[in-house]
This record gives sequence, C-alpha cells and structure tokens, in this order.
Amino acid sequence: MTRFLLPHALAALLPSALLLAAAPAQAARWSEPEIGGLVTHRAIGEISGLAAATHFPGHYWVINDSGSPAQLHLVDGNGRFQGSVDTPGVPNRDWEDLASFRFEGGDYLLIADVGDNGGLRRELQLYVLEQPRDLGQPALLAWTIRFTWPDGARDCEAAAVDPVAGEVLLVSKKRVPAELFRVPLRPGRDPVVAERLGTLPGIEQPDAGTLAENPVYGRYRSQVTAADLSPNGRVLAVLNYQSVHFLIRPRGGDWREVLDQNNKMPHLLLPWLPQAEALAFDPAGTEMVIGSEQLPSPFLRYRLIR
Repeated sequence: MTRFLLPHALAALLPSALLLAAAPAQAARWSEPEIGGLVTHRAIGEISGLAAATHFPGHYWVINDSGSPAQLHLVDGNGRFQGSVDTPGVPNRDWEDLASFRFEGGDYLLIADVGDNGGLRRELQLYVLEQPRDLGQPALLAWTIRFTWPDGARDCEAAAVDPVAGEVLLVSKKRVPAELFRVPLRPGRDPVVAERLGTLPGIEQPDAGTLAENPVYGRYRSQVTAADLSPNGRVLAVLNYQSVHFLIRPRGGDWREVLDQNNKMPHLLLPWLPQAEALAFDPAGTEMVIGSEQLPSPFLRYRLIR
C-alpha cells in the first residue's frame, strides 16, 4: 500500500482527534487523520458523495456534483479510481450525497439529488439503486422517493439512510442553524413532505474577522456538505469544510429527543482539505473516510480506537 507522508506545514494543523460523546458510556476516540492517497483521476474530479461498496470489500462508491455524467464510480480505500457504471433512468440534476444500506434483504445505494443553490426547486428526488456487483453492468433503479420541503425551497447536500427506522435523514445547508429532516424510505404516496425534526446545536459559525478576510468562502466553511449514519444507527456524522460533528442518540432513542436536549455536538477538526463534501463510514463503523470536490485532493481516513 502506498503511503503519503504529511508535509510539516500540514502536520502542524492536525488536531487531537478526540471525540467525547454525551455520556461516558458512549465515549469514543478517533485516530489522527491519515492521508490514504491523493485523488487525481478526472472521472472523480468533483466528489460530492461517498458510500461503502457492499460487494467490493474495502472500496467505496463515489458520485460527482451537477454537470457530470450520471455514473457511479468505484474507488479503493485510498481513493484510487477503479472504474465506473452508468445509472440509466437516474439523471444528475444536482447529486449531492450518497448512502449505502441494506433493506429487506437487498443491498442498495441512495443518490440524493437535492442540491438547490438558487432555492428554486419545488420537488426533490432520492434515487434508490441496487448495489452493483460488477463494473460491467449498469446500476439498476429500484425506486424513487419524490419529496418537498414543508415551508419552501432550501439547499441541501447531506443525506443518510436509517434502514431499521425506514427513513432518510436530510440536513439543510445554508440556513443557520442547520435543520434535520426525515422522509420515509418507502413512502406510501408520492410526493411526500419532509418532516422537520429540529436544528443541530453548536456548529460553529464564522466570526466577523473570518467574514471580513473572505466574505464568500468564509461563509461556506460552516455549512453542512455531507452526512452518514453509523452502521449501528446511533451516530449521525455531519460534515462541513472544517469539521465533522456527531449527533448521538441512545439505544432505542429518537433524533427529536436528542435535538430537544440542545447539547453541543462533539466534533473533530479537519486538517486542511480543499473542499470537504463527502463522508462515509465503513461497513463495520470502525473507519470514516472523507473526500473533496477538487483535484488533486487528499483522501482522508479516521480510525476508531475505542
């Protein structure tokens, strides 16, 4: 396996990667971030979503943002491009996140076509595809979830699937504080209206000095760009350009109850990354990988060392 050494300037930015949960019984510790590889392939030049590849152990599926071909791309655990599959019937209007899950005996991927920079889309789509088993066949569409927001258009780049609860979790991007919604994974009617569960507490916002230094990019750094749910269904990881925040619910608990407690979410600070927009747990929940929407960029990995 090729190893990439950190430059001294970047190493100095690495934080102490300690995650302390809301209760001692939930305490977990993450490793320092590792650079598994450098993403350079043009086919994955604008990564907006990552998800574990069930039928390719140690690999991940990747999607690109709007303006790219409607394809899934396979990368290894170091972010090295392995190949692509088409997604017939699933247009890329503004793909923003990707989730892997097992449901009713099948292995699936959910593509969240929910981006809306201008706040103009009246209806959004979540596409559920069968997980590809090889690179020689297209990914088959299983079903589509059409939904609307309850109170008007908003931008969104973060989605996660809870197959046990039978729901998709969505986090809004530009509104402060960020909002958490859910929609049914298999809705009985179409379209459905997303249910607002509450707001995510304690995501640090840019101060006046940051905004004065860079009015555009400074504003974006705290906005949520990706999410994933741990395999045990208890930890919702939420990414922005500078950190990963963790919303943790007790066993058998509900997300609304956790949000109502208004406890500040524990978090990890990221090292420098050009544009962090994709995050995924591995199938065991012991690793977390993060990708960027620019080339070239590091493919980051955190390891759980509980």
